[in-house]
Amino acid sequence: MPAKKSKEITEELRHGVKPYTLKKGEKFMNKKQRTHFNLILSNWKEEIEEELERTVHHIQDEVLNLPDPTDRASQETDMSLELRSRDRERKLLKKINEAVERIESEEYGYCEKC
Repeated sequence: MPAKKSKEITEELRHGVKPYTLKKGEKFMNKKQRTHFNLILSNWKEEIEEELERTVHHIQDEVLNLPDPTDRASQETDMSLELRSRDRERKLLKKINEAVERIESEEYGYCEKC
């Protein structure tokens, strides 16, 4: 039972931030909401940047000249998968930065086509 409770608490938080509680009659994307979403995006960006930094150090530490071809192939496959993941995260960082810019210009949360 305690494991379930901790899972609920974890799911409640988004990058260390509790979900926004909308108040009745509140204007859409007001300053408080923009601050809330900016905090989520900033925390998410920081998490991704830390992971990217760890990957750089991991790859630098793991570069070994393995004599066994199977070991070398396995290591290269692992690094390739990790680099692909980090590439996806770099693309996500770009989207996060764009979202932060839209928040600052007060365009965030609105349909881009409307």
